[in-house]
Amino acid sequence: MAHDLPAAQRFYGEIFGWEYEPGPGTLGPYVRALRDGVPVAGLNATARRLDGPAAWLPHVAALDADLTANTVRECGGTVAVGPLDAAEDGRTAIAADIAGAGFGIWQLAETGRGVTFGQSPGAPVWTELITSDATWASKFYQMVFGYEARTARTVPGADRLTLYLGDRPVCGIRGVDGRLPHDRGSFWLVYFSVPDADAAAARVRELGGETAEPDETPIGRFVRATDPEGAPFALLQLRTEG
Repeated sequence: MAHDLPAAQRFYGEIFGWEYEPGPGTLGPYVRALRDGVPVAGLNATARRLDGPAAWLPHVAALDADLTANTVRECGGTVAVGPLDAAEDGRTAIAADIAGAGFGIWQLAETGRGVTFGQSPGAPVWTELITSDATWASKFYQMVFGYEARTARTVPGADRLTLYLGDRPVCGIRGVDGRLPHDRGSFWLVYFSVPDADAAAARVRELGGETAEPDETPIGRFVRATDPEGAPFALLQLRTEG
């Protein structure tokens, strides 16, 4: 969700090697980002239309977008846009959880193309909710999407949970207890795979973005960043075996 779509295309194209093709214009100017011909993300100018901050907005697959939107409302969340048809790609809505973190709902059409996480460079590899209390926030997503919450093992003692769908981990939730950005509140952080986190971070800064210091996790080296419009995202260099 960008304010200046052409500028966002240039920035992320330089960072991740993306190319673009037109997408459904239901929510305004929109392009699909491709890496090696495979869809990995979507960029649009919805942030300007909704008078909100630039942000990455993870979309969750739903069998029925309308039913899921109703469940969001029943569980204390809000639905800002939709559900509405997205041309041949399906039906979509933009919602927010009980703490105000935005996310999307996407009911894919049979011919629609969704985006799945992958480890190839430039693809989203993980997503994490940054919120005040992980347990409190997780209850909302468990009720809406049927997830199971398990304690994350990556950082002992931290307020972290991993949400599972069956036996498959699908996202993380990190509680930061009062350390949320004042201009943003709770938000989803998308991690994109890169071959070299430090080199990618340097390029982010060269192009007008900002980065934090690199950090190490059991799965690899990551850097939190913001693009020139202030949208948070993360770079993740996955650890190689051996």
